[in-house]
Amino acid sequence: MAPKLILASRSPQRRAILEQLGIEFEVSVPDVEEVSGGDPREGVVENALRKARAVDGDCVLAADTAVVLGGQWYGKPADEREAESYLRTLSGRTHQVWSGIVLRDRDNERTGHAVTQVTFRQLEPADLRWYLDSGEWRERAGAYAIQGRGSALVEEIDGDFWNVVGLPVAELVRLAPDVVRNGMP
Repeated sequence: MAPKLILASRSPQRRAILEQLGIEFEVSVPDVEEVSGGDPREGVVENALRKARAVDGDCVLAADTAVVLGGQWYGKPADEREAESYLRTLSGRTHQVWSGIVLRDRDNERTGHAVTQVTFRQLEPADLRWYLDSGEWRERAGAYAIQGRGSALVEEIDGDFWNVVGLPVAELVRLAPDVVRNGMP
């Protein structure tokens, strides 16, 4: 019997993407200290590696996502004031959403990354109030969820939409085509 895929993440978005793809998995939430600055490609891959190595299992999938603008990382805001600050900063500008992805299969680690350019429209005070009142910004890198109400903040994206949601599907297919095609490792 093939080993079951372990998703090393608490993200409901990552779970939903795997379910949509028909992949069987279990969740094991890692407890790791994450990098939150420096080179975004290296940082998100390092965070994904830390998560993958922190959980037991024969086949572990881990990912990390960061919103980056001008070298500054915008993680999950601590409160509404910080969320508003993030959204004001992103307003009318193009930022990058970076994801690192790791598939650890016993002693073998395959890594990858994805980057998507996201342009926000110019946000009016009423837009900010509407979105902040929704509470959707909580637990979201960059203080928004593109798959929800946050889609109204976005003018344009260039790259993998699923990367912005939280799991770069194209990169997952590249790293593990059998996992995607067969629904399990």
